[in-house]
Amino acid sequence: MTRKQQRMGMIVGGLALLAAAAGLILYSISDTLVFFYTPSEVVQNGVMPGTRFRLGGLVEKGSLVRDEGTRVHFTVTDTDKQIPVTYQGVLPDLFREGQGVVAEGKLNARGVFVADTVLAKHDAKYMPKEVADALKKKGVWKEGEKMSRSTTQ
Repeated sequence: MTRKQQRMGMIVGGLALLAAAAGLILYSISDTLVFFYTPSEVVQNGVMPGTRFRLGGLVEKGSLVRDEGTRVHFTVTDTDKQIPVTYQGVLPDLFREGQGVVAEGKLNARGVFVADTVLAKHDAKYMPKEVADALKKKGVWKEGEKMSRSTTQ
């Protein structure tokens, strides 16, 4: 074997090793990817039941119902479409009707989003970026505009 052939073998072997490492990394990341959808996008894209994703929008006024224990039901809306949500656990302290929320979980066969994580805004100036962007796209919320106290409580 000549030196040129040895070098070429090492380069090909290194590239094969690099490709295998990249493939393993991409495979492991694919299990942790979680997409963000608004209620309108869930309906429009036909998200399949059992698919894990993040649902964002506003908690619809009058939709919050507390069961026995820590189970709650509420509706997330983007002012166009609504998705019912059920959650078992303690809600964040700042969770309220009319405020921005991001829930992570899966859609069940009946079209109810079963959340295992619920995130609410943490101060008066913050709304999750995805929720704010979706509301801006719908024309409900504009940059620099403060949401009125009645819509944030």
